[in-house]
Amino acid sequence: MAHHVAVGALVSSEGVLLMHRRQELSYYPDCWDFPGGHIEDGESPTSALVRELNEELGITAVVTGEPRLRILENAEEADGLMLDLWVVSKWSGIAANIATDEHDDLKWVSAGDIDGLRLAHPLYLDLLKELAPPRSSWPT
Repeated sequence: MAHHVAVGALVSSEGVLLMHRRQELSYYPDCWDFPGGHIEDGESPTSALVRELNEELGITAVVTGEPRLRILENAEEADGLMLDLWVVSKWSGIAANIATDEHDDLKWVSAGDIDGLRLAHPLYLDLLKELAPPRSSWPT
């Protein structure tokens, strides 16, 4: 059975939040990824994402509806991946990297920051270009 993962693209006027995965991790090391994680047995994907965002960022997110993106890779295999990605625009709290055992950095990215980033999955690029505001629209 594939690993089922729920991740969130947090979007604000500051950009889209990405977290850098530590270089020594087994999955997607030294890549920029969306916050989130594995769905536990008996847990819904949205509940898992709310839990993971709280554990990794210290925020309480509002996650509703269907995922914006679904990635299936070798879904029938034990090492396969089923990833559901939600766009999250409502949360309480201030996002901070509190999962330092998994991530060594986080940053808000604008459209101009995306090129050249080593992303955990190539399908993230088009979504980021769509969601990330141009830097000129950031508040001053």
